[in-house]
Amino acid sequence: MTSKRDAALHPCSAVLRAASSFSESFPGFILIISVMLLAPVRPASAHPQCLDFAPPFKPQWHLEFCTEYEEFGCCDQKTDNSIAERYWDIIEHLEVAGLELCSDKLKEVMCQECSPYAAHLYDAEDPYTPVREIPGLCLGYCSQFHGECRHVIKYLTENQLLRDTSERDTLTFCSMVDLSDQDYCYPNVLKSPGLNSNLGRVVEDPRGCLQLCLTEVANNLRNPVLMLHSGDDTHRMFIAEQVGFVWVYLRDGSRLEQPFLDMSGEVLTTPWLGDERGFLGMAFHPKYRDNGRFFIYYSIQVNGMLEKVRISEMKVSASDMNVADPYSERVILEIEEPAANHNGGQLLFGLDGYLYIFTGDGGKAGDPFGKYGNSQNKSALLGKALRIDVDGSDPSGRQYRIPPDNPFILDRGARPEVFAYGVRNMWRCSVDRGDPVSLYGRGRIFCGDVGQNRYEEIDIIVNGGNYGWRAKEGFECYDMKLCHNSSLDDILPIFAYSHHVGKSVTGGYVYRGCESPNLNGLYIFGDFMSGRIMALEEDKATGTWKEKSVCMGETKTCSFPGLINHHHKFIISFAEDEAGELYFLATSYPSAMSPLGTVFKFVDPSRRAPPGKCKQKPLPVKVRGKKFPFVPRELTVLDTNEKPTRPPPRKFKLTTRPPVTSSRAKATTPASSGTTVKLESSYKEARKKLKKLKQQKKKTKMQKKPKADAQMKKKNALTKKQQSKKTPVSVRNQVKPTTNQTESLNSLKSLKDNKIHAERRRKAAQKINALKMKESVKEYVSFVNKTKTTLNVKSNTTMRSQLKLEKKEARTVTVI
Repeated sequence: MTSKRDAALHPCSAVLRAASSFSESFPGFILIISVMLLAPVRPASAHPQCLDFAPPFKPQWHLEFCTEYEEFGCCDQKTDNSIAERYWDIIEHLEVAGLELCSDKLKEVMCQECSPYAAHLYDAEDPYTPVREIPGLCLGYCSQFHGECRHVIKYLTENQLLRDTSERDTLTFCSMVDLSDQDYCYPNVLKSPGLNSNLGRVVEDPRGCLQLCLTEVANNLRNPVLMLHSGDDTHRMFIAEQVGFVWVYLRDGSRLEQPFLDMSGEVLTTPWLGDERGFLGMAFHPKYRDNGRFFIYYSIQVNGMLEKVRISEMKVSASDMNVADPYSERVILEIEEPAANHNGGQLLFGLDGYLYIFTGDGGKAGDPFGKYGNSQNKSALLGKALRIDVDGSDPSGRQYRIPPDNPFILDRGARPEVFAYGVRNMWRCSVDRGDPVSLYGRGRIFCGDVGQNRYEEIDIIVNGGNYGWRAKEGFECYDMKLCHNSSLDDILPIFAYSHHVGKSVTGGYVYRGCESPNLNGLYIFGDFMSGRIMALEEDKATGTWKEKSVCMGETKTCSFPGLINHHHKFIISFAEDEAGELYFLATSYPSAMSPLGTVFKFVDPSRRAPPGKCKQKPLPVKVRGKKFPFVPRELTVLDTNEKPTRPPPRKFKLTTRPPVTSSRAKATTPASSGTTVKLESSYKEARKKLKKLKQQKKKTKMQKKPKADAQMKKKNALTKKQQSKKTPVSVRNQVKPTTNQTESLNSLKSLKDNKIHAERRRKAAQKINALKMKESVKEYVSFVNKTKTTLNVKSNTTMRSQLKLEKKEARTVTVI
């Protein structure tokens, strides 16, 4: 097969359909077809996809041309206008050539670029074959299209094979544009309930799992425990490794050579598998852009024996926005740790501007410290959600103040920092940004609390809440005596799962980003041990949450450039960038020293936001040192070296007009009055739709007109000088044009010639369009010929003396 044939044919289908017409002439052909039928056939994919190899979307604004796809499809307003311009160019050529307009079917075929199943219609599902130039048409529709509109095919494609085939019988042509899967050919694709019932929704597998895909964002990290942004409109991301390094990643994916922070000399950590100690938390002040303050949470060892967790304040360097000041650390709080595990580690700022600190219960098993354990003891700081005001100091000597509405500020038996209690080891909490439109849910704090032996849970933290540990684990009792205590008054989790599913929850985020609208409102989290990703969806009427399992998409589902459908097993943390897009950090070997940590970004393959809606304008980042470009390591679904084939030309322009000959005049003579009525009625409809486009073009031309007038005046002056040179030799010798002047003069001549002809063609076309509604086809053709003659005479008369070298070109270019 040649490349041209590949561009026109779908593998196998064209050959199979053509077999019926050629089998009688070529007996050996049947044997070839029999062998091809034994070859494996690739299964059709059920997910929608656009010609730019991305999911479809709902356009931001109304589509003027392909209106049937304005609710959901692959075209924004720019693409819709581009298709409309191509369409009207073709219609104009058909009018001048005196051919039947065939406007309705032409529009339907061209608008298939906007279909949410455009990838199927144009064979863009397969990156190894060229994309079609004409979409796949079902046999019945194709027969009608070929019978009525075969003459438009030469305007739709440059493919000579398709052009030649369009001149043959219907069966041969339709075999060329057929699809092997009849569910996806046009218009069958619109009628299949299986394809259209869940169009644009997150794809679910037979088990009900939501199929999502991923992109690789960063790699070669040593147990990355967190990733966060600074909220300063730079859209930088800061990734912290458990060993104590914090790295800056820029918007283009590159990493800065110098770390933002190096606490490796202070942080207590070991290479032991699963060691929970190390650099664990970080939070930027809400006004970081102005004050450069941020806070860190890490493990330390004092005198080689006593272990603590330390919360400190630091500041960014005054000379480099990508480096912290290593001498600016101010210790805010230290808490003694009785065991090596359950160190907590989450820091975050709430919408109230206060700093929240989430500590573990102290370690070991079952919170064995004291009569009721640390978590139920409000006088201990372990097993708590603490809240402090870091924008001031306390007269008592504390490096912070107590917010006045903390729940136990007046309780002598409680620490005033306590905001909520009864937690075991909350690993990763987040603040809900709220719905982008209604702001519903804004400010809620979600946490994943790691369980003991049976259950993992997700909680929403509220002022003064008791979350049950060690009395309860999930929804079940753990300590029977405490569990039945009437004063427990605990808050149940919004969701809990057993250890058959996973054994160590990693809290996540409520998705509030822009790029994946279907995910809005889903709380997405995971499990460290099982590597499972889950989602919760809220029923706003009842306030309950329903689980939705998340699976990696199948091969066909994630067959977009750069997407992957796998990740490392151990899910350490989740993250949210400044635009609200969601990520998670995972490793294949959970050791603080192992450089196998990778950052993944979630992508919904069933729907995306309209192009241009999610564009960000980050502030510039001044980089002083070197940058390391991001080099992906994970194997994408499409091979990394495989480049998707091109889509059909979006800005296809017909720059030359069909030549007007005597034979055209015969062709434009109507065979019957019915042809005239059809031409006029279709044109009435066409002009209504084109009115807005014409007005827009007119405004653009009016803006350019002053410049064109200035150029014309300048050229006229130069022309007069040139004419004066043709008289006496004495005068000619007085003013000799330089070489540069001669070149400028020639270019201005060419510019004027083109503009004169373009303006005359435009005016002539407007006159023709105005007369078409009133005159018969015969009168219209007469008018075209008359206008052409007039333009030729005027043009030749005016330019003959000045443009001798362009005479032939002027004669060939003139004409509507």
